[in-house]
Amino acid sequence: MAEVGGMLAAAVLNFVGQQISSVIAGQITLQWDFNDDLKKMKSTLESVAAVLEDAEKQSIKEASVRLWLKRLKSAAFAISDMIDEFEADTQGIQPPAKKMSSIKKGLLQLATMIPCLTVGPRIILANKMKAMRGELRVITDEHTSFKLKVAPTANGVNIPDERETSSTVDKTLIIGRAEDKQIIMDSLSKSMTNDFTVLPIYGIGGIGKTTLAKLVFNDTQFKNYSRVWVYVSQIFDLNKIGNSIISQLTEEESQLTQKQMVCNRLEKLLAGKKTLIVLDDLWEDNGFQLDNLTDMLKAGEGSKVVVVVTTRDGDIAKKFHTIQPHKLAHLTDDMCWTIIKQKSAFESRDDDKEKLQKIGRDIAKKCGGVALAAESLGYMLQSMTCDEWESVKDNDIWNIISSSHSPDQNVLASLMLSYSSMPSYLKLCFAYCAVFPKGHKIVKDDLIHQWVSLGFIGNQTYCSQSPKQKNIFSTRQLSERYIKQLLGLSFLQHAKSSSILEIYCIIVQLEL
Repeated sequence: MAEVGGMLAAAVLNFVGQQISSVIAGQITLQWDFNDDLKKMKSTLESVAAVLEDAEKQSIKEASVRLWLKRLKSAAFAISDMIDEFEADTQGIQPPAKKMSSIKKGLLQLATMIPCLTVGPRIILANKMKAMRGELRVITDEHTSFKLKVAPTANGVNIPDERETSSTVDKTLIIGRAEDKQIIMDSLSKSMTNDFTVLPIYGIGGIGKTTLAKLVFNDTQFKNYSRVWVYVSQIFDLNKIGNSIISQLTEEESQLTQKQMVCNRLEKLLAGKKTLIVLDDLWEDNGFQLDNLTDMLKAGEGSKVVVVVTTRDGDIAKKFHTIQPHKLAHLTDDMCWTIIKQKSAFESRDDDKEKLQKIGRDIAKKCGGVALAAESLGYMLQSMTCDEWESVKDNDIWNIISSSHSPDQNVLASLMLSYSSMPSYLKLCFAYCAVFPKGHKIVKDDLIHQWVSLGFIGNQTYCSQSPKQKNIFSTRQLSERYIKQLLGLSFLQHAKSSSILEIYCIIVQLEL
């Protein structure tokens, strides 16, 4: 969804603005005095930041605004790189005085006395600053042609603080899939006499295919089966799939590199056994590759293998099945409203339930029957007032994106609304996750360390939303808060344990 690629601009500009402020305030020392230039640059960024909210909305349908936002974002990154470069040059020229030898001190004094040794670097840096200011001025001047509106001074929608989260919000309550599960279990029961069974579950992204597969995977009907869960992803790797199955069946890591070795090992492991294999998120539509996958999974003599596949593509389901594929229908509006109530802690509201009931049902209709959209919106609505619920219902994003009447676009509209409502500090951390592919698993501590090393975590970023909490929270505590908020929005998921996070599809969909 490249049409929303510019929506990170506000977060980037905020980050660069803080970096410039640090230089001006003396927290970052530069060899040359560019304070006047940086102050003008910061003023320019602040003036254009005032219209970014409207620009991000227009970028969804206007290619010219989208291109402008991307250029602005690139310029902001270039400014950040320039400041880093200036700081690095300064550190190279001015080592700590305590560690400086008398010879080095003499050389440094000599350098300041001989103009030719300092004028060159000064001219180079000055030219870079001049060029950057010129480029930024050209880009920012262009926004006048778009007739962008200045955002109101009041704060936008805030992501609720984790302390406000009730136990109801944290529970995973599966809505409206009991009938689907029963249909699938009945189909599989009828095929139990077969040695090899493949049943695909297909439907649009976020509709609940993986959730339904988990229900089947954990059903007591398969208590006597060895059970294997494989995340396939868009990159189809037969050896990787085979090694994953081997590792789970043997509880030892398998790293076989040759296809024949993988097949031989699987043939021995599957022989004479009952095995349930879930292949989650299959994108491969090449018939030859799917035939190879079939041959690999049905190799065991005397084996009984049941394969449940989830995919977005109905054509893949038609190519890779032995019994009737199951198309996952959209949830009803009532089901979406139930999810929103659960995630927003609706039952704990006091005086405005009756009014919110009508507004909430209207919002539920905009979810396109997709559980992920309802979950994300519900979490966002959790701490909002009645007027803010009304603003969500009437937001322009619904009209802009949903004009195609495509269910996928309805889902994207709801997810974009949740994203656009994030504070800038959370947008930046979230967008960083886009460097990883969908389904990528990362240790939570590793992600936190990467955020911190990039300067995304800091009291000043969090406290820009909550001034009274300044300096209360450590970097670790702030990072934990960010992760919990992204989990609540369903933009991240826990994998097998609370210390492992899984990158969810929304990041890929937004292509930030």
